[in-house]
Amino acid sequence: MARIEEQMAVSNFWDNPEQARAVVAELKSLKSLLKPLDRALSAYEDLQAMIEMAEEDEGFAAEAPRQIEKLEKMVEDLQLQALLDGPMDSHSALLSINARDGGTDANDWAEMLLRMYINWAQKNDYKVELLDRQDNEEAGINSACIAVRGPMAYGYLKGEEGMHRLVRISPFNAEGKRQTSFASIDVTPEVDESIDIEIDWENDVREDIFRASGAGGQHVNKTSSAIRLTHLPTGQVVQCQNERSQHKNRATARKMLLAALARLEAIRREEELAAKYNQKPKVGFGSQIRNYFLHPDQRVKDSRTGYTIGNFHSVLDGNIQPFLDAYLRWRVEN
Repeated sequence: MARIEEQMAVSNFWDNPEQARAVVAELKSLKSLLKPLDRALSAYEDLQAMIEMAEEDEGFAAEAPRQIEKLEKMVEDLQLQALLDGPMDSHSALLSINARDGGTDANDWAEMLLRMYINWAQKNDYKVELLDRQDNEEAGINSACIAVRGPMAYGYLKGEEGMHRLVRISPFNAEGKRQTSFASIDVTPEVDESIDIEIDWENDVREDIFRASGAGGQHVNKTSSAIRLTHLPTGQVVQCQNERSQHKNRATARKMLLAALARLEAIRREEELAAKYNQKPKVGFGSQIRNYFLHPDQRVKDSRTGYTIGNFHSVLDGNIQPFLDAYLRWRVEN
């Protein structure tokens, strides 16, 4: 922290805004780790003093168990943070949502998930930016991509990648039948162009320019400013239509593509490591990770960890932290 703060004090620090923002983000990540540690150490010292005084004053003896519980909770939180030890866990996250099987219900379900993740981010003081949104003509969305910016955003959200399944009485079915619908979540770390990923932008990337859709006023709908990039060797596709400027959308799309390729490389490395030790890799695309039930009963259950919450609406309001914590523990234990 001292090294970074010294670097930030230099007069030309903001001459390169993108590099400067990366340094500031690194400082925030360090503070997010060190501040809770300092609070726990302080609470430990207070507890020691309280135990010493408890020998002479029963009032302090009565208070000590509550202080112990408080300190135990702090240590538990620190242990969880210690599990965020991946090379990119400290980064911000790019989270993409895509409607899958289920027709209009799947489009509605994808939009419900979009609100859920935005609610979680706001509850935890992360900044959220909508990078792309493709509305469905009848209801909901076909797809969306948001940036969740703040310390350890990717570390917490990476376990959300996979298929999310909803079972409910369909509001789009006149007969009131039960409907199962699916939406997929992809999560990548947000990176800048300094990352060590080589791309032949001229030969390996196809760029498509199209008109932005959805809300945003007449300018958005009439201007061909949206950018779609396809990485031909891998088939990876990203797109951005958030800005009115084609140039800004292109710059953001390039970062999104770099992030997606960095994620693919991380998966490849984990698969190689898992094969070496005859284990199942703990990351990957396409697996069904969580079931959300509104019928016949109301509950949300993670299919990997077994963690269950009986309040469907609380989860959709963004209270998903217990699932994120359970995944971090499961990933280490399995």
